[in-house]
Amino acid sequence: MILVLNAGSSSLRCALFRPGACEPAWHAHVADIGRQPRITVDGIASDGERPPAGDHATVARRLFERLPAAPSAAGHRVVHGGTRHAAPVRLDADVMLALEGLVPLAPAHQPQALACIRAVGETWPDLPQVACFDTAFHRTQARLAQLYPLPRALIDEGLVRFGFHGLSYAHLARAYPSGRILAAHLGHGASLCAIRDGRSVATTMGFTTLDGLMMGTRSGAVDPGLVLYLIRERGLSPDAVADLLNARSGLLGVSGISDDVQVLEASDAVAAREALDLFTYRIVREAGSLIAALGGVDTIVFTGGIGEHAAQVRTDVCRALAFAGVVLDEGANAGGAGRIEASGSAVAVRVAPANEAREIALSVSDVLGPM
Repeated sequence: MILVLNAGSSSLRCALFRPGACEPAWHAHVADIGRQPRITVDGIASDGERPPAGDHATVARRLFERLPAAPSAAGHRVVHGGTRHAAPVRLDADVMLALEGLVPLAPAHQPQALACIRAVGETWPDLPQVACFDTAFHRTQARLAQLYPLPRALIDEGLVRFGFHGLSYAHLARAYPSGRILAAHLGHGASLCAIRDGRSVATTMGFTTLDGLMMGTRSGAVDPGLVLYLIRERGLSPDAVADLLNARSGLLGVSGISDDVQVLEASDAVAAREALDLFTYRIVREAGSLIAALGGVDTIVFTGGIGEHAAQVRTDVCRALAFAGVVLDEGANAGGAGRIEASGSAVAVRVAPANEAREIALSVSDVLGPM
């Protein structure tokens, strides 16, 4: 059995996979770690039970006590692999040291993943562990797609575009291994990726997860001069600007109501509608850029919480991409079908569940071999 751990900033998903299985044999989710943790096991909320308050390592160890079987290996989602890691890798002391050095580039996720890795090592000292990186999938991009127009010394120090959501995109690349794919991972964090024949060509996130699309609470791309203005003219500290752009912008900031698409769609407020319109406008603008990078598009795939469940967002995006040959089947889209393009559409349109956990389990088997 392969133990899969996906540590978010305040959550932890844990699952057991039989090698090669599409679905987990067991899975658990703990939300609001560090505040009022809530646990769900095999899709059932344990209302009468709360995990201990504490950090990710404490919660992970408690989940390990509930496993129905002992694991033979463990795989971890690690957000940042830097320029060094272009594929999943077996963890050892040297790899851990390198990943510690990347904490400043992903401070909301990297420490939590490392804490879970240590918790596994303390619980099962001889268990092989594999790190699977959100950045690795994008290392196939051409050098020019990864560069910022900065002084060469900074480029040589690794200040480049990394891209994220790589495990989600790698899962889609397994399902759609050929052709020109525009993949839209739309959730609280959101990005697009241009995939040609299973390899990343370009993506909207860059050096950090703050770049690119407007998101739930993140601004996405803004003029760097705006950041300088906030610091110099408005007197905001760098930490205050970071909080503004990461936690108080996006759908939440523009609407002044919520970061939840469902809440905004149900609202009559003008600001709610404007937030949703800006969200889809930014998706369409970035989509045009990635279609250009691909030299055209054969298939669009929506995934992630919004991508899978927000039919109106898909409608708005696809209507705006009619210039690229996209024609939506409105009934199939509203009905939650997996294939939603109309007959005669030049571009296929798919809705695919995100499955980072399975991608991690498959990657563990790829690294360690048959178990």
